Amino acid sequence: MARTMGPVRLKKTSPTTVAVGAALCIFILYFLLGSSTSDFSASRKATAALHPLSPPTSPFRQSTSGGKPKPPPVMRYNLNNVTITGNPVENNENILVLTPMARFYQGYWDNLLQLTYPHELITLGFIIPKNREGNAAYAELDKQITKTQKFAPEKDRFKSIIILRQDFEPPLSSQDEAERHKMQNQMPRRAAMAKARNSLLFTTLGPATSWVLWLDADIIETPPTLIQDLAHHDRPLIVPNCFQRYYNGEKKKMDERPYDFNNWQDSPTAQKMASEMGADDILLEGYRDMPTYRTLMAYMEENGGDVHQEVPLDGVGGTALLVKADVHRDGAMFPPFSFYHLIETEGFAKMAKRLGWQATGLPNYKVYHYNE
Repeated sequence: MARTMGPVRLKKTSPTTVAVGAALCIFILYFLLGSSTSDFSASRKATAALHPLSPPTSPFRQSTSGGKPKPPPVMRYNLNNVTITGNPVENNENILVLTPMARFYQGYWDNLLQLTYPHELITLGFIIPKNREGNAAYAELDKQITKTQKFAPEKDRFKSIIILRQDFEPPLSSQDEAERHKMQNQMPRRAAMAKARNSLLFTTLGPATSWVLWLDADIIETPPTLIQDLAHHDRPLIVPNCFQRYYNGEKKKMDERPYDFNNWQDSPTAQKMASEMGADDILLEGYRDMPTYRTLMAYMEENGGDVHQEVPLDGVGGTALLVKADVHRDGAMFPPFSFYHLIETEGFAKMAKRLGWQATGLPNYKVYHYNE
């Protein structure tokens, strides 16, 4: 027997439900109609370069509203107008100061602030490892940057500051001086350092850059006129002599000693050693187990000697190294592999020389390294 049902009563829809449904329909229609346009995701948009050193890279996005927005500008850089001279202040030449930083030293920052080169022409670039020490260094660096860029007098503020975090783990767990200089740690340590330098260089070198000053984070004392003094020689690569102050127990007073042994002139002995090495082996300087008998600039210093005296070099260190930007633009970088049995800064000097750029040293012009 069929049963007859009474009238069905529909529950009244709330205004909130109607609003949500309408919004969902609009979203679906926008997605379907807009999927054929050239719009980009938020993550793609976020990668667009906004830094003044970089050309605008935000892609042209069509408008779905019928209007046509202005396309991004075409940037033109005439590198023939970028001067690189022995008078960089007079010619308003931009300096890029690059520092790989595993630890923060207050003396480094204080010395940087005392440089007399116009700060509005200086861009600072840092690369910091992703580990506990790197995090601590970043925190301290950030404090000093904020203090300088926000609260210091205008003349002390730098043109711009760029900080990178390494996308690879450092090979050494400790940055203590004794651990860093162990012979068995040199190949992995310096290969990692070369990668860090290259990442920093290729990210920050702008079309208006005239000079690149490589300055280690543990260089805490230089003449205030460091940039002008080095650039005055108008050499493609030039390095001062790096020393270290310490307390001499025998003399009962403060003294100084050579520190950077990577500034050298090659020797027949070293060349013979290299000829007998495997393809991936590297020569190291300053180790008793590997006597190269190279002529080291560290021992060329003459007390009271002419600070402008020049010597040609075959290898350089990176504690304080001024490079014409054209040397890097020509392709000279820091090999993280055995390059003619050299690596990192010494390999860079070799690569630059193969490109026609000669390295120069100043044995009587000194900068000072932190003493742990």
